[in-house]
Amino acid sequence: MDKLRLGVLASGRGSNLQAIMDAADNGKINAEVVIVISDQEKAYALERARQRDIPAEFVNPKAFKARDEYEEVIVELLNRYGVGLVCLAGYMRIIGKTMLTAFPNKIMNIHPALLPAFPGLHGQEQAWRHGVKFSGCTVHFVDEGVDTGPIIIQAVAPVLDDDTADTLAARILEQEHIIYPEAIRRYAEGRLKIEGRKVITLPIGP
Repeated sequence: MDKLRLGVLASGRGSNLQAIMDAADNGKINAEVVIVISDQEKAYALERARQRDIPAEFVNPKAFKARDEYEEVIVELLNRYGVGLVCLAGYMRIIGKTMLTAFPNKIMNIHPALLPAFPGLHGQEQAWRHGVKFSGCTVHFVDEGVDTGPIIIQAVAPVLDDDTADTLAARILEQEHIIYPEAIRRYAEGRLKIEGRKVITLPIGP
């Protein structure tokens, strides 16, 4: 079976990108990262890609008058490399209609909270300040909302009495690195079925 070709969009250090590349290298997922794109020129995610000889592209959103023009360039790059699944890994921009139309139900995101609780920025700190006893992370398909798409997989991280927002974030990040490659694995195996708000994981075939 051909490997699923992944395009990763990242704005920062790219630790989830690293987890995905490692899972691909270790044969845990039948997929490969074929291009990494960032809206930040100095994002370390780009350097991680270059260290693996993976094409790394900075696309400056400030060079475009409108989001759709910016996204048209992103879509062109993704299509050029034959991307079958787009993975957002700390990508700090809302996905617009142009990308959603080009990749329907083919864009995943990882969010550092148990959605639908604490969407948007700084989900870990939101949870910590709210005083919840359990937080975690969510991989979901992307739709037109902010962290509102159908949920694929979640992992729970306990909130300890002596936690800070940073220590909680670190504990959640460990879980992110586990469940994101797992979600990609299920997608690559053709085992994810969207039924309304729900994502069903189909059993492994004979």
